[in-house]
Amino acid sequence: MKSRILTAAACLFMVLTAVSCLPTYQLKGASIDYNTIKTISIESFQNRATYQWAPMAPMFNNTLSDVYNRQTKLRQVKRDGDLAVSGEITSYDQTNKSISASGYSSMVQLRMTVKVKFVNTKEHKDDFEKSFSATREYDSSQQLSSVQEELVQQMIDDIVDQIFNATVANW
Repeated sequence: MKSRILTAAACLFMVLTAVSCLPTYQLKGASIDYNTIKTISIESFQNRATYQWAPMAPMFNNTLSDVYNRQTKLRQVKRDGDLAVSGEITSYDQTNKSISASGYSSMVQLRMTVKVKFVNTKEHKDDFEKSFSATREYDSSQQLSSVQEELVQQMIDDIVDQIFNATVANW
């Protein structure tokens, strides 16, 4: 009887030890102490890129604001938030990515870069100023105007995810 209890206890110990060693992942959530951090202010990002596409800045600003609304409990305020995000779109350009056998470009790469300044008024060690970029490619037989909106939205989604992860997801 005593050996059965010891065996059962040993098995239980091994199961609990194995479960406690499993990795945990937080894929799209925020790691925010809502007792301390309650608000966020997000300044409107201006498009300062040399090449301009008018809808880009409003698309970016809406997507950035939406991600914090959907994935956090932070209240957005115009200024003086516990967290502050500001910046600008610094570049948007296209380059030939690959050349076909005929010597002409076969793929074109779009690149978008956004400079971000983040301030955490409660923990200044988390403050940063850095750039985030994303690229997308399209076939050169297509006109940019026919694929631009979709590709720009994909790049914006990518950059906004990078910004969100860098500011509140603690990756």
